Amino acid sequence: MRKFAIALFACLSLASLDATIANAQNIRTEAEAHPRIAQAIRDLEDAIGYMEAAPNDFGGHKGAAINASRAAVNELRAALAFRAQQDRRY
Repeated sequence: MRKFAIALFACLSLASLDATIANAQNIRTEAEAHPRIAQAIRDLEDAIGYMEAAPNDFGGHKGAAINASRAAVNELRAALAFRAQQDRRY
């Protein structure tokens, strides 16, 4: 029974890995199809890094700006992932 459980876990892990790789490739394709979104993600990540390293708190807005920028990056990535999933259906 234990060998079966290990084999099942291994198969499920590999299937999940294949799906993850395929999804990453689809998202990469979407990023190429939507270069302005991909550029916005890079620009926001650069701004986040700059803000985190900055000694100034920008009048108390630094933390909120970093959090909002991270949320924007997450939403843009989710948008690309959605498109990738939609394109995979057809």
